[in-house]
Order: sequence, then structure tokens, then C-alpha cells
Amino acid sequence: MEENEPKTGKYALNYGLLVGCVGIIFGIMLFTLDMQYERGWGVQATQIAILAAGIVLGIIQFKKANLGFLDISQALKVGAGVALIAGILGLIYFFVFSKFVEPDFMDNMYEIGKQQALENNPKLTEEQIDQGIEMQKSFAWVTYPVILIMNIIIGLVVGLIAGLALKKQKPAY
Repeated sequence: MEENEPKTGKYALNYGLLVGCVGIIFGIMLFTLDMQYERGWGVQATQIAILAAGIVLGIIQFKKANLGFLDISQALKVGAGVALIAGILGLIYFFVFSKFVEPDFMDNMYEIGKQQALENNPKLTEEQIDQGIEMQKSFAWVTYPVILIMNIIIGLVVGLIAGLALKKQKPAY
């Protein structure tokens, strides 16, 4: 007689939506604090911590639903799934934010990058930096799949670590 095993996809979807919503709330918080252009280590670490916490929570809940059993492949599936769903939600939020809430967001980011490039590379001329920015603009669409890929890699790493820490094999009999 075979038992009904919980589906990793259900936990990936539920916790991915949860992580995505928390990430959107964090983004709105940054906007209300006028910190939407802040890309320092504190902001990045907080975003990664939100993602990692959601992945670990999803894996723990999956293990509970699976009668306390978990193998690494299940943890990897939940981790990658949570990261993918959260990444998709985050990209939708970013698209809406940068197109409707603050349409000048990308231009302002390019200007901030230009100022930093001038400070860090005083030998470069303004024309050279402007050429670099124009090249960046033509490849801006690449950031969307790269963000998803990075999210999934983080999900796989966190899923692997959590899976190794929490794994418990079902008995063979």
C-alpha cells in the first residue's frame, strides 16, 4: 500500500508566493523611505535573508507534511521552486515599479552609475562613460533572466544546505 506523499510543487508555490510578497513589501518599504536606489550590502543581504528564510521554512514544512522524512532531491526541488516563484513575483513588481510608479527609475540608476564611474575611474572621459551606459541600456533586458537564474542558484544552494541538515530517509522496509 502506497502512502500519499506531499507534492514539492505545492510547497514551492505557497512559500514562493510568501517570499515574493515579503520581498515586494521590502521593496515598498525602501521606496517609502526613499532608499529605492540603495544597492549596498545591507539591502542585498536582507533580500537574500528573506529568500533563504522562506526556502528553509518551506523545506521544514514539507518535511513535517512528509511524516518527518526528507531527501535532498525534495529539498532541492522546494528550494529552487520557492526561489523561482519569488523571483518571478519580484520581477513583476520591478516591472510595474519602474514603468508606472517611478518611470525615471532606470535613468536615475544609470546617472548614479555614471557618477560612481567618474569617481572610481578619473581617467575615463564622460563620453566613454556615456558610451558604456548606452551599451548597458541596449542589454538591459538580459537582467531579467539573470535575476531568475541567480535566484534559482541561491535556492539550490540553500535547498542543498537545508536538505543536508534536515534529511531523513524513509526506512527501506
